[in-house]
Amino acid sequence: MAARAKRPVLAEREEVDAGAVVAKYRSWLRRQPLAGRSREAYLAQVSGFVSWLASSEHGGQALGAESVRDWAVRDYKRYLKKSRRLAPASVNQALAAIDNFYRSLGLGRPEVKREELPRVAPRSLAEAEQRRFLRAVQACPSARDRAIGTVFFYTGLRLAELADLDVADLSVSARRGRLRVRSGKGDAYREVPLNSACRASLDEWLKARTAQLAGLGEEGGPRAGTEALWLSRAGGPMSARAVDLAVRRLAAEARLELSAHTLRHTALTNLVRSGADVVMVAEIGGHRRLDTVRRYSLPSEADKDAALEAVLVEV
Repeated sequence: MAARAKRPVLAEREEVDAGAVVAKYRSWLRRQPLAGRSREAYLAQVSGFVSWLASSEHGGQALGAESVRDWAVRDYKRYLKKSRRLAPASVNQALAAIDNFYRSLGLGRPEVKREELPRVAPRSLAEAEQRRFLRAVQACPSARDRAIGTVFFYTGLRLAELADLDVADLSVSARRGRLRVRSGKGDAYREVPLNSACRASLDEWLKARTAQLAGLGEEGGPRAGTEALWLSRAGGPMSARAVDLAVRRLAAEARLELSAHTLRHTALTNLVRSGADVVMVAEIGGHRRLDTVRRYSLPSEADKDAALEAVLVEV
């Protein structure tokens, strides 16, 4: 067994000007190819770390010496867990931001082990919630939104994949249906089967779509964007955000809070738990790694709760 590294003996403690350190990091972040929300999240996490560091035994040495850096970040991790009582996922988010911070200083990634995350299935709808959602879909007066809700629920498409569909991407008959995802995650192409519920809802929407365009057409000519499957009231293509809002409206009618991604997890979980082969589920869901699909067979928090309730002994 390898000997445990000795905790470094600190020389005279160096003070930390937290404001100056954070300001320098903020300036560096602005030049990085990151989304605005990622920059904000990193800056908030690093600000917390630097403030803690300024009052810790490590001081400024943790900003230059690799051995002190590692012990400082390990101590900060313990602080987040014991004093701040953060969940494992939140601790790992803080550590990811600190990795980025040390990259800005020209130092390597701190040697700090990540927290083990609980192995549970991705969030999906329970059976009762699924029935409530589908009833809300059936009761919706909009043929478009009924089709969006139904196709999401049964195909497990990603939000961007569904929003990007064109009419030409559908092949629907009375007995069989397919939709083509031309540029999924990783720019991958795949074909997804459509069950009878999807085919019926899409047939209703395509008829309503034709009538909508006929009413909006100018002098009988085609409208711009008419190749898009999902149309706004003005007749243009729906954005991914608009599609997601349609899903959330359906969920609100069912007294649920969910996103399109929850419906994707629900569809793939249903496939795995019905006994479908994981390779086939990976093909349908557009997953490259089978380990990603196997997550859907893991127990949910509700499954664990039910398991313990089932072994209660009367006394």
